[in-house]
Amino acid sequence: MKTIGILAHVDAGKTTLSEQILYRAGVRRTLGRVDEGTALLDADEIERRRGITVFLGLAPFTLDGQEFTLLDTPGHADFSAETERAIAAMDAAVVVVSAVEGVQAQTEALWELLREKGVPTLFFINKTDREGADAARVTGALQTELRAPACLYEESERAAEFLAGLDDALLEAYLEQGGFAVRPAAARLFREARYCPVLCGAALRGEGVDELLAALSYLVERRPAHTRTITPFRIRHEAGFGARLTFVRVTGGPLRAKEVWNGEKISELRVYTGEKFVTVPEVEDGAVCAATGLTLPLPTAGAVQPVLTAQVETTADRDEVRRALDTLTDEDPLLAANWRADTGRFEVQAMGEIQLEVLGEVLRTRFGIEAAFSEGRPLYRETILNTVTGYGHYEPLRHYAEVHLRLVPGERGGGVTFDSACPTDVLPAQFQHAVRTHLFEKPLRGVLTGAPLTDVHITLLTGRAHEKHTEGGDFREATRRAVRQGLMQAESRLLEPYYAFTVRCGADSAGRVLAALQRMGCDFTPMDAGAGRFGASGRGPAAPLAGYARELAADTGGTGRLRLAFDGYEPVREQDQAVAAVGYDPARDTENPAHSVFCKKGAGYPVPWDEVPLMIHCK
Repeated sequence: MKTIGILAHVDAGKTTLSEQILYRAGVRRTLGRVDEGTALLDADEIERRRGITVFLGLAPFTLDGQEFTLLDTPGHADFSAETERAIAAMDAAVVVVSAVEGVQAQTEALWELLREKGVPTLFFINKTDREGADAARVTGALQTELRAPACLYEESERAAEFLAGLDDALLEAYLEQGGFAVRPAAARLFREARYCPVLCGAALRGEGVDELLAALSYLVERRPAHTRTITPFRIRHEAGFGARLTFVRVTGGPLRAKEVWNGEKISELRVYTGEKFVTVPEVEDGAVCAATGLTLPLPTAGAVQPVLTAQVETTADRDEVRRALDTLTDEDPLLAANWRADTGRFEVQAMGEIQLEVLGEVLRTRFGIEAAFSEGRPLYRETILNTVTGYGHYEPLRHYAEVHLRLVPGERGGGVTFDSACPTDVLPAQFQHAVRTHLFEKPLRGVLTGAPLTDVHITLLTGRAHEKHTEGGDFREATRRAVRQGLMQAESRLLEPYYAFTVRCGADSAGRVLAALQRMGCDFTPMDAGAGRFGASGRGPAAPLAGYARELAADTGGTGRLRLAFDGYEPVREQDQAVAAVGYDPARDTENPAHSVFCKKGAGYPVPWDEVPLMIHCK
């Protein structure tokens, strides 16, 4: 079983091509169309109403006696996290590019993801029947703008010469023997992700689809696995709060229902075609399926990072909203929905405004919850600029723990790190381990806006437990209060996400683009964009850049192109204004208290954070 992903920028014809493949492979009796809402893999009501792919679609098919699974991925940048996770399950990818619009910003982003993962990639230049189509121009752009080793997939002297330039052995054969067998050479280099075949056609008319299928049949091989592995790439829950479905790629051997995997029993295996499925007792090596009974989480680290946060505005029952958001966060960990005690609202993270709009529709259609979202603001982080010592004491009746922590500014992008300078004869190892665990069990919150803390090194200096009264949760309370007490003393700095960007447009639009970049606070330098074109590259705050694509399209008549890539965090330039706009009061954040609890006459009582150093027990 081999898995092929179909990827593209919006409106390149990706889902139309997927429908043609499934129709010609006999999966569909009639050809589905996106514009008529009959596409098999855009089955969700939201997708049909918007006319774009929002959720990953998959379907198995057979080609020349070989079994494949097709993955139709979202094309909009706001849903690129779903695409990035799906790439881990692919043996090969087909990137669809419009012969009219050519290489777009999302094409560049997809190519970077595929190149990073080493996935063999084929380009299909679509819509060659449209006015203004120019496949040769687009092929040239793949080579120059993406720097992709892309060339037409054909038996020709031109193709042989191109392949020879990619491989020393082929170059030697070309120079000394006058040539070589092009197809086997192309297949080898493709499987090594060193050559990207280019095919052309018009998917809506079915032109070039048979040639594409023949190329896939010949070129694609299953990527080898030395050990049996289950790779989760998608989580979905059946209607409402139904069964949890973990979509996985199985490599290195078959997988059976009722089998125990990492201590969990697989209840059921399903093979999906669009929204429909069949239950099977076993899937073979290389198969894609959905399993129930597994609680495997999705990977969270990756190139795609959210840059906005927004509050959920709803009158629905709080517990029902929490259940729904917890379910959706299980399906997309980057959503990171959480309750903010200081505002009395839920908060979510997002890639952009379109994702927030879709999230509102999902809450309504799947869970019956009417909700809106506040305007997205930057997904801030907080750090400190000086070294402080924080004290946390927790001693209500029959409980006891005290922790002293040193907080030091860390390297930019280093996150929160920890070590201990406390001897185990002062605080036993199991309690030191508890301190470490509680520091990382959930994000530590800053005191400027309540944003997650980052770029801080924390050292355990000393601590104390009670022989009889210390319980497991006591060090959680003391540890997190110590961090908070330290932050209340520190000089804090607010950070915001940044994008690295490239922008290209016609020379006549350069003035408007330059003005917009300056207005958004971007740093940039001009770049060579070709005759009659203007280009610039640089860095800037992610929040305004995330919504700039629409403005760019309006300012350039749709010819401008913006490429964005997450590029870390930088200090907010107008910190006082940003902090005031959020309106966070650390004293109201009851989930992250800075005060400590001491005991007097058999009862616990709170001590304000600034008085704690006078009361601590460890010296």
